[in-house]
Amino acid sequence: MPKGSDLLVRALEDEGVERIFGIPGEENLDVVESLRTSKIELVLTRHEQAAAFMAATYGRLTGKPGVCLSTLGPGALNFTTGAAYAHLGAMPMIIITGQKGILKARQARFQIVDVIASMKPITKMARQIVSASSIPTIVRDAFRVAMEERPGPVLLELPEDIAAEEAEAFAVPSHPIDIPVAHPRSIEHAARMILAAERPLIMLGAAASRPRATGELAGFVQRTQIPFFTTQMGKGTVAGGAHLYMGTAALSERDYVHEAIDQADLIIAIGHDTVEKPPFFMGQSGQKVLHVSYIPANVEEVYYPDAEVVGDLGPSLKLIAERVEGRLENAGALLPLRQRILDHITDRAGEDRFPVTPQRLVRDVRRVIPEDGIVCLDNGMYKIWFARNYRTYVANTLLLDNALATMGAGLPSAMMAALLYPQRRVMAVCGDGGFMMNSQELETAVRLKLNLVVLILDDSAYGMIRWKQAVDQFPDYGMTFNNPDFVLYAKAYGATGHRVEAVDDLVPTLDRAFAAGGVHLVAVPIDYSENTRVLVDELSEKVRDLTPAA
Repeated sequence: MPKGSDLLVRALEDEGVERIFGIPGEENLDVVESLRTSKIELVLTRHEQAAAFMAATYGRLTGKPGVCLSTLGPGALNFTTGAAYAHLGAMPMIIITGQKGILKARQARFQIVDVIASMKPITKMARQIVSASSIPTIVRDAFRVAMEERPGPVLLELPEDIAAEEAEAFAVPSHPIDIPVAHPRSIEHAARMILAAERPLIMLGAAASRPRATGELAGFVQRTQIPFFTTQMGKGTVAGGAHLYMGTAALSERDYVHEAIDQADLIIAIGHDTVEKPPFFMGQSGQKVLHVSYIPANVEEVYYPDAEVVGDLGPSLKLIAERVEGRLENAGALLPLRQRILDHITDRAGEDRFPVTPQRLVRDVRRVIPEDGIVCLDNGMYKIWFARNYRTYVANTLLLDNALATMGAGLPSAMMAALLYPQRRVMAVCGDGGFMMNSQELETAVRLKLNLVVLILDDSAYGMIRWKQAVDQFPDYGMTFNNPDFVLYAKAYGATGHRVEAVDDLVPTLDRAFAAGGVHLVAVPIDYSENTRVLVDELSEKVRDLTPAA
């Protein structure tokens, strides 16, 4: 007769799970034994947080839940940041944690933490399994909840005595669930708003990057010929090289793309999720906003749409396009602003001073990454520059986190991308601070024989906070540190290390690393003085130029 752990693994196989990421403990040993004889690969990481980031990134890239595993107490609590990352970022994920036996308490309260209560605020569902025979049903429900809009993480806690309990249970079959199309009345209202607009503008947000949606989004943009911009997490949903692309809102206001936003009289916000740092503030320029997404808008101080179209994005947008195609005389009214916006964004991208500037760094990374190559960002000052300057041509090829915005996720997310797409070029871009938070996963990457380049931006500081400290006119204090020799550090893990010593060496070094295969660490010093020159002084001057005289 099968044990509870056998039923769990069998149910995971039925859901199509191929890999589980994590660090098992004593309370998971029955599950480990069931995995040993299954089709599922156990990918051992060096920290539970990295396992959660990898599982969440699997969900982000495939639309299907990634799965991670830990023991009870300290191991389970190490999943909290990854759970919040998936929860805010709308990434489907299944978290499986162990627990002491619940039928007897032979170890009293040793290592016991109420993980269910701890995880409830940062998961869609958190439940303890109390009967082996219920496992197939619970697993099926967990996958369904994780994938339903809005996607996110689900926690299942499996006590060791339930894992060892013998039981019979029938498999629970899965079936596809189609998302309803928006109501015809909201489709008609949206079409009227678009037809009446004199200066329409499309905004593509985080939910627009769901794998299921991107093809029909491009069709909507092409059929309407309305120019578009993206939020940070909406990059790539429509080819960034398209003649209608106006830029990315890397800041909330004052940037050059906000010239188009401020002049628009209607913004069609497709897939906007207010977990993202606001791409613009409503109410400042008086434009109307049409919210089009899988779920209703969250009304916020900075976002309160005038109308909503709620339903499956692709089919709903197709219906709207059918009603407005060929009838939008003002579709391109904002396009004359496009070249000026993009020229400003690419200003000084060819600058040859060293240490390298952010603009040059972004340009050089774009040169070595093919259109389908994937760049995974950690969190730091460079994220603003990549969001602003990096042109994307394929959906989900620039992975950044503008929701939880946690440090430490860049390397694990790139490892997941490299596992999924071994034939593509995959690069992690990390600040030295964020890299060192999960740098131990280099061993995991080498053990998995990944082809991966990790670009470390070396300024020996928590650069974003240090910059904000300076902008707020506080003394420079408490943000600097010393780094290891990254070349030797890479070698210690069995990877290959490089240090860029001149600006013209960056592209050749990256190309050689990709050509050689394996795991490479490339450290490059970076000059963040451009943060103040562009993002403070230049943009402040732009605002003064645009402000009418009293």
